[in-house]
Amino acid sequence: MSRRILVVDDDASLRVAFEFHLTRSGYEVAAASSAEEALGVIHQFGPDVVITDIQMEGMSGLELLNRVGESLPEVDVVVITGYEDMRSAIGAIRDGAYDYLVKPVDVDQLDMVLQRCFRDRSARRRLGDDTVAGGAADRTDILVGRSPRMIEIYKTIGMLAGTRAPVLIRGETGTGKELIARAIHYHSPQADEPFIAINCTAIAESLLESELFGHVRGSFTGAVADRRGRFELAGSGTIFLDEIGDTSPAFQAKLLRVLQEREFYPVGSERPRRTEARVIAATHRPIEELIAEGSFREDLYFRLRVVEIRLPPLRERREDIPLLAESLLAKAAREIHKDVRVIPAAVVKALQSYDWPGNVREMENAIMRAVVLAPGPAVSLEGLGLGTLQLQGAASEGKPEETTLDAVERAHVERILKQTGGNKRRAASLLGISRPRLDRILAKHDLAPPGTTA
Repeated sequence: MSRRILVVDDDASLRVAFEFHLTRSGYEVAAASSAEEALGVIHQFGPDVVITDIQMEGMSGLELLNRVGESLPEVDVVVITGYEDMRSAIGAIRDGAYDYLVKPVDVDQLDMVLQRCFRDRSARRRLGDDTVAGGAADRTDILVGRSPRMIEIYKTIGMLAGTRAPVLIRGETGTGKELIARAIHYHSPQADEPFIAINCTAIAESLLESELFGHVRGSFTGAVADRRGRFELAGSGTIFLDEIGDTSPAFQAKLLRVLQEREFYPVGSERPRRTEARVIAATHRPIEELIAEGSFREDLYFRLRVVEIRLPPLRERREDIPLLAESLLAKAAREIHKDVRVIPAAVVKALQSYDWPGNVREMENAIMRAVVLAPGPAVSLEGLGLGTLQLQGAASEGKPEETTLDAVERAHVERILKQTGGNKRRAASLLGISRPRLDRILAKHDLAPPGTTA
């Protein structure tokens, strides 16, 4: 059986490393330094799998993925990138990538992906089906993180984007369940249709049915005219039902009918109406316990969780906190029009030491407060307003806090460069400055870390 792999990366050292490892693993390997070069050799070499970087000069890896999918749908594509934004992961999986890996790539993980890929290819060949299973909005870019659990969630979003299956999102309060629902919607073919979010606990039980399904005139006191409900207003878009675990069994029975029959009755109406809206539900409650005690219908649970996404609390993905803090800082600074752009290393350490019972929502509020109270371009521990834990964490570093603006600037830029693996283009993006300005700052502080790339 053919085991040919084409490696596409504009980093010569990485191409050589991949070639060496894959050849030793028994694969026949070819390499290209750009997507354009890859398209020139792909028909001659005839790879089974293409491994491509996403961010390259000229045509990107995502463009190459689409070109390969159009002309050679039997070829599997694995995308690899050092850029941790979730839009790349979702875009890759949605557009047909077999898998998505983040630099620095663990070779054991790469080997497992390739082994699984070739097993799947063999199975497809036995079934006579060489089609590639398809996998990935600017309004969801606050989803930040490169921890393994978040990368898997991005992949799931990419796979869900092209379907209409119900989804159940579970996670603690503040983990970003609505953001996940919006990501699924805005990456779907129905992105231009409405996304309507309903917090089931924010509406009185007596009004929830009317809010979702509408009512006819005279159906109850105060119903002076017909009113369309959210399901009708959503069209073929998405209805997001937050805190579904807090609804009554009576309402759950009506929602079950919507999922089963794709129709509903407005309050007081004798005629059903059809709906094409997708349902995504979310809860922080322990559904299994609710089912055991009889307050949640098991049949509705199974209908909702065709696909289930479990969002980890922030304390279980602490490695994402520096990136998330940078993103939230930039967002807060934009919203209140204040030039605050630096998170000192001691503050980052403190953020990672805190357990964040309110998760991302709590961190967003804390950083907003720190930006409001910041006397200069850097936020402070005291500004976060999270008690003494951060101050103790900072003191344990055993080194003084930077006191001058130059010292803060140098430390911050140095940390961001380390965080991006020396990639100056990505560092400039995270810092919110131009490449030329970053180069001037590096020269000013005599910063030239080994391995720095354009």
